[in-house]
Amino acid sequence: MKLTINAAKCPQNHKCPAMAVCPQSAISQTNIYALPQIDAEKCIVCGKCVKFCPKGAFEITEDK
Repeated sequence: MKLTINAAKCPQNHKCPAMAVCPQSAISQTNIYALPQIDAEKCIVCGKCVKFCPKGAFEITEDK
């Protein structure tokens, strides 16, 4: 499983609030208007960001 961000659901107009709940600091943004990025090496797919994101932009998907 891996974590992805649905760009259509992410407003990309503020600092991503889910960065604060990630226990591995695997979510980052280049600036407050950028789509958040997931560092797959750090992400443990715990789902905290999925539950926290008010827009539902974080999604857990199967590896393909």
